[in-house]
Amino acid sequence: MERRLAAILAADVVGYSRLIGEDETGTLTALRSLRKDLVEPTLKRHRGRVVKLMGDGLLAEFASVVDAVAAAVEIQEAMPERSAHLPDHIELLWQADRAAAKLRDHCLACCRR
Repeated sequence: MERRLAAILAADVVGYSRLIGEDETGTLTALRSLRKDLVEPTLKRHRGRVVKLMGDGLLAEFASVVDAVAAAVEIQEAMPERSAHLPDHIELLWQADRAAAKLRDHCLACCRR
């Protein structure tokens, strides 16, 4: 069995169930657009790949913790602009920042050893 180290990024949309309840079609359209136009290109730029999609969430794999953190931060920073054009009742907030902070803290802790 081949073994390798990987950094895993888990992210999802805040309040997804509420958003689906209020406007299923609009929410799903916005989520597909977000994945296609922002998330997937950002992951690719940082040498990551989607491992699994789960409704409003995803798992992405990276060979480097640095790349995973950079991708998470880039996605999170782009979210306000991405949500600005959406109807008021749909504001997609991608929870990648918590993962980025955890990965960054873990990486820093490992580097200090």
